[in-house]
Amino acid sequence: MKDTLKTPNPTDLLNFYDLKRVPLILQSEVAECGLASLAMILSYHGHMTDLHALRKQANISSKGMSLKGVMDLAGDLNLSGRALKCSLEEIPKLKLPCILHWNFDHFVVLTKVTKQQVYINDPAVGKRKLTMTEMSHSFTGVALELTPTASFKHADTRETMSLSDLWDNISGFKRTLVSLITLTFFMQVISILFPYYLQWTVDNVLLSEDRTLLLVLAIGFSLLTLVNIVVSAFRQWLVIKFGSQLSIHMGANLFFHLIRLPTHYFEKRSVGDVISRFKSLTYIRELLTEGIVESVIDGLMAFVVLIMMYLYSPLLATLVLVSVSLSFLMQMLLYSPYRRVSEEMLISEAKEDSTFLESVRAIKTIKTFGHENVMQNLWLNRYAEVSNSDIRLGKLSLSEEALNKTIFGFENILIIYFGATLVIDGEMSIGMILAFIAYKNIFTGSITTFIDKAIDFKMLGLHLSRLSDITMEEREQSFIVRSLPEIVEPTIRLDNVSFRYSSNDEWLFYNLNAEFRPRKTTVIIGESGCGKSTLLKIILGLIKPTSGRVLINDVDIHEVSPAEYRAMFGVVMQDDILLSGTIEENITMFDADNDYQRMVGACHDACILEEIERLPMGFHSLVGDMGNFFSGGQLQRLFLARALYRQPAILCLDESTSHLDLVNERTVNKNLAAKGLTTIAIAHRQETINNADDIFDLSACDAL
Repeated sequence: MKDTLKTPNPTDLLNFYDLKRVPLILQSEVAECGLASLAMILSYHGHMTDLHALRKQANISSKGMSLKGVMDLAGDLNLSGRALKCSLEEIPKLKLPCILHWNFDHFVVLTKVTKQQVYINDPAVGKRKLTMTEMSHSFTGVALELTPTASFKHADTRETMSLSDLWDNISGFKRTLVSLITLTFFMQVISILFPYYLQWTVDNVLLSEDRTLLLVLAIGFSLLTLVNIVVSAFRQWLVIKFGSQLSIHMGANLFFHLIRLPTHYFEKRSVGDVISRFKSLTYIRELLTEGIVESVIDGLMAFVVLIMMYLYSPLLATLVLVSVSLSFLMQMLLYSPYRRVSEEMLISEAKEDSTFLESVRAIKTIKTFGHENVMQNLWLNRYAEVSNSDIRLGKLSLSEEALNKTIFGFENILIIYFGATLVIDGEMSIGMILAFIAYKNIFTGSITTFIDKAIDFKMLGLHLSRLSDITMEEREQSFIVRSLPEIVEPTIRLDNVSFRYSSNDEWLFYNLNAEFRPRKTTVIIGESGCGKSTLLKIILGLIKPTSGRVLINDVDIHEVSPAEYRAMFGVVMQDDILLSGTIEENITMFDADNDYQRMVGACHDACILEEIERLPMGFHSLVGDMGNFFSGGQLQRLFLARALYRQPAILCLDESTSHLDLVNERTVNKNLAAKGLTTIAIAHRQETINNADDIFDLSACDAL
């Protein structure tokens, strides 16, 4: 092995025991495998952390982390690193757990090595077990050992949301919950009386042949049954009503938060992953509406029925209690693998959703390249991962079901055997045995439901942790440090603006100083990849500069409301899309009080009006992000009309005329010049550059 770092204390490298387990932490962003691997190592050594907490200490770009970046961050967290080059034969000598470089673009955590197999925690897919031959296909020969230094301290910096965060602001939640518990309790009390009806009938009616008593009992319990039906129906309606209110409230709150997150949140995650996290609300809603009520009532009923069973027969009640305890112990042993496989399945489903959505969205590209089979195989592999996770969950459920049937099957045999013995000995009547068996069934059902719901609540942590990736992310600045004054002629100024994606990346630009004059057109030019679009996003406040300020009439844009600031802009970006709806709705951005004449004027200035009016349904023609009949140049003019409809003071254009023919480009440029807007444009075409009042060459900046 070749050591590339100073070796820590030699005794720290010895591994005498392997009692602790390395927790599995799955990555949320597409390129944070290094951060997730480091989080697992930290948690193993006693610094319990999660990705959200680590992101605050390390600004990781969508490019991911290098090995040096992982080592530097580990050093900041008091872990001493030792980077090694090693062969497969030397793998057993590594100090575990350690980080392995995988497939030249990924990091995994090596947790265990045997003669035949290796065990790894893969942040992308979960726990894996590989043979040495399989490992040789992915392991690059680079490993990173991390051991605590003398300054390392045990801590818990995990950040997650709690269950109470979901109902704190829901009006009437506790009142409805109390109503549900009361109704359910009333139903359970009625159900407790029915075994006594059976016992009374067997011991008193049959022996005495008292038909009058039998009729009275039948009428009485019939009335109780009718009451129970009415209460049950009302309770179910309350659950439906409350569940719907809870669902819309939680969904609205979460989407309100999600839609206001900064753009970098979405740039680092797949669409399928965001959808999967949002869907965790369904599981939580069902547990809040039914789970809390059932767990409280079933727990209480199990306790009450257990006391009644002991009053009938301590021996038989103890047998039942032992059986239930064995079942509970078995479920606790299966919980960890069940949670792990459930999390892996959620990740697999998110990847499958992303692949499916991307395939549908990119269908033209796939067909023009003739890659239908390639994408089919890619999706099939993703779907197979979901199916394999489902199979593993099925195996766990099958094991649980088989063990439960074994436990409660033998319980029934023993109850009948010892119950019959007690009847023979004259300690219990036949009616009492029948009543006891009925109570046993009630107790077993209640305690089993209680245990299942307790495990569901424990599993709730998985869904809360997935939701917390959304809820714990800070929204764009929603408070106002100062109000934006009324601006007639806006001037945008860059004050020593610098930007890089992370502390490990090179500067994209450094200490930029520029002024975009009012009512003038400034064109930003430069070679591809020099940061023109990024600079435009910084001007719009979509990205914060690493250092420096963006000022509008000497007001820092990050001291005012983002919505108020962006209301001054009309923007056309390279990746703009149409939303599902009509052309009118897309131009007005679904404004309920849209101005038809203003829309027509915007389309005229963008040179798209005549083409829209020639359509059979005109402005009412349906379009969408996939299904539309516009060419690339028509789409650009449609997006320009959308920007102009806002009547902006500042127009930001990112190659908005790159697909236009020369005649339309000249007409559009002429119309824009006549409007006298402050315009900031990115362009490569000479026609647009020649119409500029100012030219800002980003490639020529000395700071680069």
